[in-house]
Amino acid sequence: MKVAFALLLSALVLGGCGEKDAPASRAEAPRAIEVVPVKSELLWTKAPLPAQLLPYESVDLYPKIAGFVQDVLVDRGSEVRKGQLLVRLTAPEVVAQRAQTVAALGAAQAKLTGDRATYERLANAAKTPGVVAENDVDIARQTTASDAALVRSAAETAVAARQLGAYLEIRAPFDGVITTRNLQPGALVGPGQTGALPILQLVTEKRLRLVVAVPEDSVQAAKPGLTIAFTVSTAPGRTFDAPIARMAEDMNNRTRTMMVEADVDNASGDLTPGTLASVQWPIQRSYPTLRVPTSAVANDQERQFVIRVSNGTTAWVDVSTGMTVEGDVEVFGKLNPGDLVVRQATDALRAGVKIRTVDVK
Repeated sequence: MKVAFALLLSALVLGGCGEKDAPASRAEAPRAIEVVPVKSELLWTKAPLPAQLLPYESVDLYPKIAGFVQDVLVDRGSEVRKGQLLVRLTAPEVVAQRAQTVAALGAAQAKLTGDRATYERLANAAKTPGVVAENDVDIARQTTASDAALVRSAAETAVAARQLGAYLEIRAPFDGVITTRNLQPGALVGPGQTGALPILQLVTEKRLRLVVAVPEDSVQAAKPGLTIAFTVSTAPGRTFDAPIARMAEDMNNRTRTMMVEADVDNASGDLTPGTLASVQWPIQRSYPTLRVPTSAVANDQERQFVIRVSNGTTAWVDVSTGMTVEGDVEVFGKLNPGDLVVRQATDALRAGVKIRTVDVK
């Protein structure tokens, strides 16, 4: 009986010792963590940027002189050609002034004609000695010259008055479409009126400007002649192309963007001025940058980091990020190409921990 009890006690003691030693052996085995190498590549991708389609030319049409609107020959939506008469004004004082200048010119010309005939008669008579005094001939010559000067002045005044009369007509400065009509016949208009509305607004619709504000870190790819693709919500499923034509060559200090314009051929009329667009903007680097999977970048609300593994030991490396391309993100920090980093980084994996690495294929 005593022998059996002793055997049972020995078995319990040995079993207890085995259970105590098992956790210690398991704690010594390093965790298996998936790691990936840091890649060094040239970045080339496209990113969507908001843009707007604007008319290539747009003008508000105001009167050059004061007067009343007599006729408005077009309306909103009217397609017009360059030089086409759009608005006719009336201004009685302008008509009267033009008539006065024409009359003054006629009187000056008539006086010149009479005085020139007198001078010619005196000059012919003076050829016979003693018939006409030389002084009378000189006076007639001077009078004729003065009359000629008056005719030239009256002619210039008449031209100015005729030009002023031409201001009573407003014509289209270029081909386009009328988008706004603000005034009707009978309205009093004039230049320099504070807050005055334009009579009409004219814009081009066959040629447009695609205007996009490019962030300073993406402007490197912008070059005149480069074709960029864009889409508009009014034409779902379609992609349009346009070559870059102009660059501001100056960075906006407030938005840190540069305005870039592309010329859009809209002869088909498929696009509408004022429409918002989305541009697939090309982004490239002239030098290789380091990239890791987006999941390899973690943060603990104080710092952003990747977890580098060297000799089986973890270390946090602070990084900043750039562009994301196909699941990889640019990282900038104290890393080198080929360094191994944890694929699924988390702040729960502290620095200085021993792990067993598993390569991700």
